[in-house]
Amino acid sequence: QVQLVESGGGLVQAGGSLRLSCVASGRAFSSYVMGWFRQAPGKEREFVAAISRGGEDTYYPDSTKGRFTISRDNAKATVYLQMNSLKPEDTAIYYCAARYLSGSYYEADDYAYWGQGTQVTVSS
Repeated sequence: QVQLVESGGGLVQAGGSLRLSCVASGRAFSSYVMGWFRQAPGKEREFVAAISRGGEDTYYPDSTKGRFTISRDNAKATVYLQMNSLKPEDTAIYYCAARYLSGSYYEADDYAYWGQGTQVTVSS
């Protein structure tokens, strides 16, 4: 198993930037595909970004592509989400997630482990 703890959320003006971090503990971090998801009030959980075990491949939906960058440091057991050009519609709770078994990079149900979330609020 792996335990995940996010940090770095906060309040930022539109156009600003934030960097989220997610520190993992437990089983070998490099064994896990890592993803970021978000959930706004009244909406379903939404895929934000994912990264392969070695960090060579990254995945984004159209809504975050070109603005957000996911990266990982396996030696520090940490995954990051750099968010630039933030918009009010990016406001949500952001969750870090880990997947050990095979599955989709994009589907929340395929990730077995989740952090507690960190709030990101973008003001207009």
